Amino acid sequence: MAVYTHLTEADITGFLAAFDIGALEKFQGVEQGVENTNYILHLIDAKKSKRKAVLTLFEKRVREADVPFYLSAMAHLSRQGAPTPSPIANRDGMSVHRLAGRPAVLTTFLTGAPHMSPSIENCAALGRTVAELHNAAGGFAQERKNDLGPEGWSPLADACRADAERCAPGLTSLIDRALATVSEQWPSDLPRGLIHADLFPDNVFFDGNKLCGVIDFYFACTDFFVLDLAICLNAWASENGAWNQDKAKALLLGYESVRPLASTEKNALPIMVCGAALRFLLTRLFDWINQVDGAIVTVKDPLEYARLLDHHLNSKNSLTR
Repeated sequence: MAVYTHLTEADITGFLAAFDIGALEKFQGVEQGVENTNYILHLIDAKKSKRKAVLTLFEKRVREADVPFYLSAMAHLSRQGAPTPSPIANRDGMSVHRLAGRPAVLTTFLTGAPHMSPSIENCAALGRTVAELHNAAGGFAQERKNDLGPEGWSPLADACRADAERCAPGLTSLIDRALATVSEQWPSDLPRGLIHADLFPDNVFFDGNKLCGVIDFYFACTDFFVLDLAICLNAWASENGAWNQDKAKALLLGYESVRPLASTEKNALPIMVCGAALRFLLTRLFDWINQVDGAIVTVKDPLEYARLLDHHLNSKNSLTR
């Protein structure tokens, strides 16, 4: 989440006129995240009942044609009992709108707060929840290609190549080595389905140590379940690019307590964590190079994922032991 598009009270009030969810009391932009513009709306209805909702405007990487897929995925998982937001339709039954020249959606607000330095217990809870999401995905028939999968990494690397060494000497060499490794070892046939593809700690809410919410499904796509797991391992079991094996084991044990991995998935984990680290190194590097003037956003450090990628490429991976 972030704020790239600045809205006024009049903008939001006009937008809400098409809904039956109450009047705007106040609103606030959400600085966390890097992709889309998000506002938390505080609403009050005629009976003085209060509620919150989240207004999202889609920015650079999201195609408007993909938005119905994201909303359908959230709605499906919510119906299955997953702790996910639900889309809010207007009086005409429409869930995808336009505001300030951008695609926009309104979703329910989830309570709780992220644990930005997750504990081992938090990692285990996340593992269980991801497995539950993957099991719930079984009945979801829609598909969307992963635009930030292996086919997209070489073009993204090329777009960053001229400025990569400005970020850190040797970064181009690391990226090229990783691209070659992934190209050689990436599997072609593993269990697949709907994945979140961006489950960082800031997209997961806790009430104490109870996991109570999973948000930001705007990279959701159809791909290997174990890739989703690898993204989570990198995001939750590393600290500023340093690998934490205890957290990794807790996350894996939590996951397998709900959905045991096939042997092919276990064997693929080492290359999956490499690929997942490369993907986020490249998108962070691209964003570091192409910063947007006036945006309220914290640019994430590409070198955190460079360190993590270097670790994975050079380690005798013990993820499955």
